[in-house]
Amino acid sequence: MNVSDEALIAALREDARASLSDLAAKLGISRTTLRARMERLQSSGEILGFTVVTRSDVLTDPVRGLMMVEIEGRGTDRITRTLMGMTQLRAVHSTNGRWDVIVEIGTKTLEEFDAVLARIRKLEGVVASETSLLLKTRKTGQGAGAA
Repeated sequence: MNVSDEALIAALREDARASLSDLAAKLGISRTTLRARMERLQSSGEILGFTVVTRSDVLTDPVRGLMMVEIEGRGTDRITRTLMGMTQLRAVHSTNGRWDVIVEIGTKTLEEFDAVLARIRKLEGVVASETSLLLKTRKTGQGAGAA
């Protein structure tokens, strides 16, 4: 993927509904070139689909956040199983680097969110965590089946 493709993808992430004319003007290329690049990115699998973020996506869980969790020793599988059973967690991701697991949390209130954080921090084997509240969502990825 070249720099122009990256600029196109960035523009689509900002507004996937923008017209071809607007996108071409923004990127300083012709509509024909733009259309060819989009088709190539789709056929190569670089662009898997397009999606929309609705109000209900945000209203379902008005308080959302990401919690990065460090786990001591070999407790990752046990803790991951426990996390997967918590209804307030929307996703549980294994990862590399400083953090062993990243969880996506969604709750109705800050108090409920705080209770979830406390529950996770009390799990035997959790040695550190860091949490970020999600303030505004501009795009959600729905995977390969997104349309």
